[in-house]
Amino acid sequence: MALISFEDLAELDDEQLDDDVTDSSEPMDDEEQERLYAHWQAVGRTHQVTVPREMTGPIMEMTRRNQEMGQERVPFAVISRHEKLGEIMYEERVYPAGKWACITVGENLYEQSISKGFMKLMRFICKENSAGRYLGMTVPIVNEITMLDDGSSFVKDVLTAYYLPAEFQANPPQPSDPDITIVHRDTIRVITRVFFGTTTEETISRQISLLSELLGTSENVHRDTYMVAVFENPGVPSRRNEIWFIRRDP
Repeated sequence: MALISFEDLAELDDEQLDDDVTDSSEPMDDEEQERLYAHWQAVGRTHQVTVPREMTGPIMEMTRRNQEMGQERVPFAVISRHEKLGEIMYEERVYPAGKWACITVGENLYEQSISKGFMKLMRFICKENSAGRYLGMTVPIVNEITMLDDGSSFVKDVLTAYYLPAEFQANPPQPSDPDITIVHRDTIRVITRVFFGTTTEETISRQISLLSELLGTSENVHRDTYMVAVFENPGVPSRRNEIWFIRRDP
């Protein structure tokens, strides 16, 4: 089962987290901008957040750039796959060390925390950085959650992390927002399971339980910290996500 080969992530839907624009891109007219902003506002309401008007610029830029160029995938190596009746139940991967832009937000709801964290990261990606340029989108965006001591609910603070594109790994641009930090994260070994739909505390708790059942009483993974990898725009009705269990031995 050792597949030590780097792979692209699965094909993404047309509506997804957006990527690169060139200066030759045709600007959106006012009607298009309003329509796109209204769409993000509607999505925001499902997460119980308001999308500020000043997010219009980053939303437009990421949308146009994504239409022109694909997204860069965070590199990884597949160690093994575990299947049942031809279906992949879970997969074990290694992600190499690298630089990530990270922000921690603690709202009442998990979905509020990740929404507000990602909006700040969007502004960093869209020129609010020391390079003064659009950096490019990578997937997945990773959200790290910690369980309370009772093991039944989450700590309010959620870390949201964006992997810097390969072009900037050696010399990362610095964020204008003091809430965002550039962090070197060591190699990480994870056990992953795909799920589709919204990511809320309820749905994530269910996915943690499902993967726990598959792994049994294994002591090789952390049981107090998990990651949720998000591959698609929150507006995609049945978007692809993964729950990540973190191996104790990287």
